[in-house]
Amino acid sequence: MQKKAGVLDIPSMQGRCSEPEWQARVDLAACYRLVEIYGMADMMANHISCRVPDEEGAFLINPYGMMYEEITASCLIKVDVAGNVLSSPDFGGLNYGVNKAGYVIHSAVHAARPEIGCVIHTHSWASMAVSALECGLLPITQTAMRFLKIGYHDYQGVVLDTKEQESLLRDLGDGEALILRNHGLLTVGRSVEESVGWFVMAERVAEVHVKAPNAQPISDEAAAAAASTLAPHPVGWRMFQWLQRSLVPDRSVVD
Repeated sequence: MQKKAGVLDIPSMQGRCSEPEWQARVDLAACYRLVEIYGMADMMANHISCRVPDEEGAFLINPYGMMYEEITASCLIKVDVAGNVLSSPDFGGLNYGVNKAGYVIHSAVHAARPEIGCVIHTHSWASMAVSALECGLLPITQTAMRFLKIGYHDYQGVVLDTKEQESLLRDLGDGEALILRNHGLLTVGRSVEESVGWFVMAERVAEVHVKAPNAQPISDEAAAAAASTLAPHPVGWRMFQWLQRSLVPDRSVVD
């Protein structure tokens, strides 16, 4: 299974899946690499998923056990919202599968919100810190206005029971970001590009919040005005394009 020490030898999926699926795999793998480069991963824990184009109910997710820095387009596992594994590489004796909590969270969002193309959830340090604060994410910076209506989901333990899906979806609503209290951050977007853009932005907002605990809040009127200006979707997409050009210039690392 290893072509050299520490590197898994996984045959390429290119040519064995549709062109739209292959592009989705490449984008999702790049997303994992970017999250790792930005220091927002939690080793092999957490999960990012991407809807498979033109294949209803199917999405791609990471094999539980691989580090984010190892993720490639071909190692991703394809599952459906019912929990069936549609395709998976041969991991040999490692026998990697799908994280149960990852399945419960991501399948819920993909099933309930068909417009969502990508779901990101990690235990990044700043968002974890804010998730533990009773006050939540306060409107203390201009960038924070993008998340003025962020949702909150109370902690109920490790998300292993599908019964929690209902409250998770209710708390997310039609928004793009959700703070899982005492847990971490979740963002969604119409594409991988959009979702990772929101995640990076939200994590930076959380970092400022933690470093400025006694900051002066922005007035409700000014906050509402800024929120309407920062709301358009292309912001996340543009951020991903820059991150990708700057941090993953050679796409062969994820192909």
